[in-house]
Amino acid sequence: MAYGKDEVMAYHRGGKVSVKLPRPLKTKDDLCLAYTPGVAHAVKAIASDPGSVYECTAKPNLVAVVSDGTAILGLGDLGAAASIPVMEGKAVLFKAFGDVDAWPVPLDHCRIGGESAGKTDPARVIAAVKAIAPQYGGVNLEDIASPACFEIEDALDRELDIPVFHDDQWGTAVISLAGVMNFASLAGKKMDELKVVMNGAGAAGIRICEMLKAAGVKDVTMCDTKGTIRKDRTDLNPYKARHAVDTKALTLKEALAGADVFIGVSAANVLTGEDVKTMAEFPAVFAMANPDPEIAPEEVKKALAGRRYVMVTGRSDYPNQINNVLGFPYLFRGALDVMATTINTEMKVAAANALAALAREEVSAEVQAIYPDERLVFGTDYIIPKAFDRRLFVEVSYAVAEAAVKTGVSRRNVDLSAYRRELEERNEIR
Repeated sequence: MAYGKDEVMAYHRGGKVSVKLPRPLKTKDDLCLAYTPGVAHAVKAIASDPGSVYECTAKPNLVAVVSDGTAILGLGDLGAAASIPVMEGKAVLFKAFGDVDAWPVPLDHCRIGGESAGKTDPARVIAAVKAIAPQYGGVNLEDIASPACFEIEDALDRELDIPVFHDDQWGTAVISLAGVMNFASLAGKKMDELKVVMNGAGAAGIRICEMLKAAGVKDVTMCDTKGTIRKDRTDLNPYKARHAVDTKALTLKEALAGADVFIGVSAANVLTGEDVKTMAEFPAVFAMANPDPEIAPEEVKKALAGRRYVMVTGRSDYPNQINNVLGFPYLFRGALDVMATTINTEMKVAAANALAALAREEVSAEVQAIYPDERLVFGTDYIIPKAFDRRLFVEVSYAVAEAAVKTGVSRRNVDLSAYRRELEERNEIR
């Protein structure tokens, strides 16, 4: 479905987020409780016991959605103000899917050389986020260009005691891993038996590679605009160099021969039908460039006629969409509920496992009705759950919280059985 400019602008007019009061403010007593003089008790409580900020403020369910506007969707570096509609949209998705309160935090004056000059200055972004952190229970970084985004997330995750998560890096990686897990199941292979070739070594590509390896994949060849990321190259940044391999293949097309899985987070039309024919007998093509994938699904269908294959894109008009909304609302839901200090690798892998498992379950009639043109039964055309499957709220959030508890990053003593029941009850009334 095409959406015209007028229709879109009408939807965005006045913004997409607002403040909803959790308690009434209708009487003199309400006013005295909410503000002066009553508020002094809450102020003194936090001053004497900083941990009580989680009891008497919005912090435990509030996430900052932070961007400097240097890598907005597929639009590029358009600045902090232009990032606001996307950050508002992210806040809407947080609330609608994960019942997480989120607020846009566009950062200006965080460039090398000052406003609108140069690219991201990591030190300025780090300082700005640390300065606002007392209000928030978590930080979602968004649309910050690579490689600055790596330094920013690593520093903030290390220096803050709340979860910090760059969705452009990890969100795509978590959902992609779930898809690869289910492809391996269909192919009858273990994760360590897969040969994976990737195109795109920016924020998403690097983290997808790391997630694949964390889940057991051993054979991953990454490519960038200059070809395969090989150990003999001298032009690699530290993040790429970490994943350099010994290979005779110099190009993407050469590397693709015999591969089980292609993962693209790069540019449109970098592959042809002839290229995918060289892959393994039962291949998976994750062509996730937006809006135009690395190879069109129609071209893959024609090239692989008569063969089983899995086709994945980042688009909602094809089956098997990699959509980050399957991840970040529930990663934060689970992390916030147990007061996790971070979202670690184990929590991310747990989320991917939960997503993969849910796709293997029978889909409700309500979810199937939302997607009348698709047959939502586990198989080559359905390896990733749909965004409107309400079970995501319980299954993924619980898996994340459980992993946080088991890895010791939860600050709450949590009865996991009781927590799961709580999620189910909350899901009923959302």
